[in-house]
Amino acid sequence: MQKKIFFFTLSILIAISTGFAYAQEMNLATYQESAQIVVDRSISQNITASITLQSTSIQEIKIPVELEQKIRADERITAVIFTNQDQCVFGVVDQSCIMINVKRNMEDRGIIAIQNSTKMIAETHIEEINQIFDTNAEFHSVFVHTDDKTNQALETSGTVSGKGTISAVYTLPMEDTNSMYEKISAILIPKIIRDGGGFYDVAKKLSFDENAKMTFSIIPLDSKSLLQLKLSVDYSNMASTISEMSPLEFLQIKELKRSDYFSTGFYPLNSIIQVIILSPESINISNINGDIIPTQIIDDEKIPTDIRKQGWVFDPQEGEKIQGKYIFGDKTSINEEKLTFSLEDNRAENKNTENKKAKLDESVIVIIIITTAAIAAALFYLKGYKK
Repeated sequence: MQKKIFFFTLSILIAISTGFAYAQEMNLATYQESAQIVVDRSISQNITASITLQSTSIQEIKIPVELEQKIRADERITAVIFTNQDQCVFGVVDQSCIMINVKRNMEDRGIIAIQNSTKMIAETHIEEINQIFDTNAEFHSVFVHTDDKTNQALETSGTVSGKGTISAVYTLPMEDTNSMYEKISAILIPKIIRDGGGFYDVAKKLSFDENAKMTFSIIPLDSKSLLQLKLSVDYSNMASTISEMSPLEFLQIKELKRSDYFSTGFYPLNSIIQVIILSPESINISNINGDIIPTQIIDDEKIPTDIRKQGWVFDPQEGEKIQGKYIFGDKTSINEEKLTFSLEDNRAENKNTENKKAKLDESVIVIIIITTAAIAAALFYLKGYKK
């Protein structure tokens, strides 16, 4: 299955569109740090803030090369996930999980055959996975994912929770997120990255929040694997009440700095802030404190015309799903004030429009509702990936 990373696509398109005219050469590292804020007004009413550290290099996120190759060689495995998210699958309560996700073998007939086939694959890997994480997870169940709503709403690939994915679930005692993050990051993240600060330090601070959860994922690709360490915090029942958006407020910081790991060159696309707003009614962005980067449309996507500039790219800026990406450009930090903007509800405007149209021709404007589940155990690891 072909996948693409937003950062990679963006860099290639920019390089083409500018003719490599920059005095400072742009680079793209395999290690990436991203902050994401999701405001879900459609279903959960939660705001979820997360930090994701990811790489396709086993030198930057350290797993044994033998295991990485073994997982990638098995064409049925789509992901390996270690998480302390609440109820990683139905039936698991107050336990952490290791999930080995596989594609269904269409020759399997009946639930027993599906369960046996899935468990057989998972059993060949779980001992080595336990060794990596210094865990002793034991088999719990086989879970068949039957819902594609979340993947369709956020345009993720479905590798983790899409319809047809089957999880062999192994459980272990629940561990608090702070100690779990400390342990796993010490095992997986090299000292040079941990000492470089940046988004890693933000995640470390967030891990003390009582609602913080951690997830590590191995997602096999064609010639390498995507490795992701993610720390997220849910703010319950806040999405519908917020009108002024300050992304760093939900990361519990006043200033966000990039990792010193990128200090040796120009890596503008390796640190990204992303905000997604999902709403049943049309909304729009206004009162933007920071800069808006000039863009051009290439392949139906807004692409910055100068990647050295710091600022927002909103695509789209209004509607039922709004997405904004903040690019650091040639800067190394951004403060809280420059990231704020307002969310305006278009319902009043739409209602006035509807009333006027009703008086004239009795037509009715129907707002299409985007349905999506809350961002939880099996979603964020695929941020930026599409089919």
